[in-house]
Amino acid sequence: MAGSNGRSGKQKTVRDMVLSLGLIGVMAGVIYLFIPHDDSDPEVKQVDYRVELLTARRAASYPVLAPEGLSAAWKATSVRYDGADDESWHLGFSTPGGEYAQIEQSATQKPEAFIDTASQGGEETKTTAEIGGRTWTRYDGGRYDALVHEGEGATTVLAGTGGYDQLTQMAKALKAK
Repeated sequence: MAGSNGRSGKQKTVRDMVLSLGLIGVMAGVIYLFIPHDDSDPEVKQVDYRVELLTARRAASYPVLAPEGLSAAWKATSVRYDGADDESWHLGFSTPGGEYAQIEQSATQKPEAFIDTASQGGEETKTTAEIGGRTWTRYDGGRYDALVHEGEGATTVLAGTGGYDQLTQMAKALKAK
């Protein structure tokens, strides 16, 4: 009889362990169901760049460009004007489809280094296009596709992840006031 009591004690311990694990699993499932969770992409934080744009346009030695008339799906996400060190303008956008595009301008940085930084390693191609009254050169091979315009007292780089169609849309919308 002693041998059978030992076996039934082990069976009881295993059964208790299985029941405990099952109870923990049920409790975890209930907690998961009642705690709110959101699996969607986070909302893009939009910035108002009007004040920075006005400041840059008053201070810069070149015509500072910004798009006008893009759809509401283009959301400004970052803006910066540095008039002290390198007289540079930056305006970044979340584009339709969740891609990224930016305008970078500088009058004082060496064009080659500025373009490399703005396109993140892009190489000049022989492809040019007349868009919005400016001649743009395509840059490929970097982290971003890029269109580059050198003139009007500054180097302007449009760069992003959405491809040349989105960059062309942005180039068409650029205005200097």
